[in-house]
Amino acid sequence: MNIDDLSKDEILLIINKAIEIKANPEKYAQALAGKTLLMMFEKPSLRTRLSFETGFNKLGGHAIFYSFKDSPLGKKENISDTAKCATRYADIVMIRAYSQQQIREFADNSSVPVIDALSDNAHPCQILADLQTMKEKGKDIENMKLCYLGNGNNNVTFDLMRAAALLGATCYVGCPDGEEFNVPQRVIDECAKHPGKVVVTHDAAEAAKDADVVYTDTWVNYGVSLEEMEAREKVLLPYQVNAAAMGNAKPDAIFMNCLPAMREKEQTAEVIDGPQSVVFDEAENRMWAQNALMLHLLGKL
Repeated sequence: MNIDDLSKDEILLIINKAIEIKANPEKYAQALAGKTLLMMFEKPSLRTRLSFETGFNKLGGHAIFYSFKDSPLGKKENISDTAKCATRYADIVMIRAYSQQQIREFADNSSVPVIDALSDNAHPCQILADLQTMKEKGKDIENMKLCYLGNGNNNVTFDLMRAAALLGATCYVGCPDGEEFNVPQRVIDECAKHPGKVVVTHDAAEAAKDADVVYTDTWVNYGVSLEEMEAREKVLLPYQVNAAAMGNAKPDAIFMNCLPAMREKEQTAEVIDGPQSVVFDEAENRMWAQNALMLHLLGKL
């Protein structure tokens, strides 16, 4: 499951249900009793593992953690055989992997729903949690202006753009020019199929002007050396979310970061620790949004 596998109505249903589950968790305490979630991890995780495992337990189900270190996906056994076997045991699967292609191949051979819990091309659960948070903070998610500043060649950026396009909202991405950090044309073309407005600009002030939400993500990628990081920071610094960037947005704009965050890098401490920041509400909502998504995929909404 990815953001672009959902319709606008399904996204709105999941967000509204997430808010309801959060307000009335006891009502859903046995919603998935007797069900098993298989959690497959290739990439390191804090929020993804904790939010899925805790969330599934809150629904009355049982979650199993499986690391690719025990058996790399597609290496010892082909992906097709792994999927056909594993999904005889589980009712739903989430996979956090480097390659979305691997996740799609697994899903194509699975007899149960499969969730992309992060890959090189997508981070749909994060975006559902983000949309839930935006709505809780009073934003009109179907008509808002969302601003993303930083690395445009990024899975979170892609899915924020896709979600805005699907919902009919406006998304401005302020990022450096050049292949490393610019949004790939394929993602722009995907978004153009939907009613929302998506704009990629290399002017950070333009991207943030009158925004309802200002969003950023870490500049640190797995496997980046110290030397590469220093060079990366010089290019990305004009897109840092600081007081000036927030000043270009609406006075009641909120600041978001999917975490982890590095203060004085992608955002200043003044912003992330300030009154407009909602990053920890956003992090908590990973659990509630994912619970609503899993209930939807298992036909329990």
